[in-house]
Amino acid sequence: MKTRLLLLLSLVLLLGVATACVAPQAPAGQPVEVTKIVEKPVAKQIVIYNSYMSDPAPREADEALVKMFMEQNPDIEVVHSTVAHEDFKQAIRAYLTASTPPDVLTWFAGNRARFFIDKGLIMDISDVWEEQGWNETYPAGFRALSTVDGKQYFLPASWYWWAVYYSKSTFEKYGLQEPQTWEEFLQVCETLKANGVTPLTIGTKYRWTAAAWFDYLNMRVNGPEFHINLMLGKERYDDPRVKKVFTDYWAPLIANGYFIENPAAYSWSEAIPFMANGEAAMYLMGDFIRDSYPQEQVDDLGFFRFPIIDPNVPVGEDAPTDGWFIAAKAQHPEAAKKLLAFFGSKEAQQYMADTLGRLPTNMEVDTSNFTDAQRQGLDLIQKADFVAQFYDRDTTPEMADVGMNGFMEFWDNPDSIDDILARLEAKRAELFGE
Repeated sequence: MKTRLLLLLSLVLLLGVATACVAPQAPAGQPVEVTKIVEKPVAKQIVIYNSYMSDPAPREADEALVKMFMEQNPDIEVVHSTVAHEDFKQAIRAYLTASTPPDVLTWFAGNRARFFIDKGLIMDISDVWEEQGWNETYPAGFRALSTVDGKQYFLPASWYWWAVYYSKSTFEKYGLQEPQTWEEFLQVCETLKANGVTPLTIGTKYRWTAAAWFDYLNMRVNGPEFHINLMLGKERYDDPRVKKVFTDYWAPLIANGYFIENPAAYSWSEAIPFMANGEAAMYLMGDFIRDSYPQEQVDDLGFFRFPIIDPNVPVGEDAPTDGWFIAAKAQHPEAAKKLLAFFGSKEAQQYMADTLGRLPTNMEVDTSNFTDAQRQGLDLIQKADFVAQFYDRDTTPEMADVGMNGFMEFWDNPDSIDDILARLEAKRAELFGE
């Protein structure tokens, strides 16, 4: 009896399970309702990118590159912030020392990057260099700029030359030729001044424009080797050779009224209209001047090599190199490396070269469509005996700060040069030792 009861219960259970496993049948003529499984969207990877490309043309190109990257990498969202150039330079230390810094940042090669590398604030990206083949497609000089103790920390993306830019129409009006020597340059200045044109415009509201004059005068008078050793703290600021730069060459330009009045009232770009409207004729500046020059007048811009002072001195040129790095404490390192790999690619650098006229670091970029200006700039740098970065990139930030303050003080009071150089030497000795 018990056995029959157990068999009956088992049969009931089996029938119940079987019934549960059978899909319900809809009445005749009605569709079966099927439950749809909705997949949750996969969360995108995030990469935070802070850029100082704030001038109109570079900003537009930078934004275009980010858009291109996201189209190619739909699983990555780039949170892109553009910060005014000078504000960025003040804020970068705070960015890098924050508990959650931006992942990718724009910055400068040379000592400016080395400063943060030595403090452990920039990530080793040797693996990206290796995976992307950049050790083969980037010139040795740019690899050296990116390397510390055999490891790569920086991605150099583009570089530009410095030169003395001038208004072709103004030169033509007064029958002037591009000066090659210092004597010829001074004669051009005198001719312009005699005709009511200020020879040189400059905006020193931000001090680096004045530093360019020191770079070139020191390299032309004392040679690039002495200049770089001074930047590295191996030469003294109270050396008579340094004083000669100020007293024999820079001071006469100021005293003779060759610069616009009150340059400290203008930023570098705010000083451009003096040249564009014919009030001034020349500007010692980087090729990015084209980005802010009135576009309808860009074809009127010419440039020449900073004049030779001593033909027996090797020729040094400034060619600052910009690029990117990843913060050591980046929160999204893998996505950041993908973004960096794109920025350093032939595609991205070709776009920057074609759009902004920047000279690329990736040797795979096609240069057949370079403009005459690009070719002239490339030729200018290739003929140099030495290529420097820039005063505030070749020395330490602390020394650059004191040095550029000294340049501005000299501009206001050239007679105070002995006191200025004594202070610069005291800072050099403090930072680098005797």
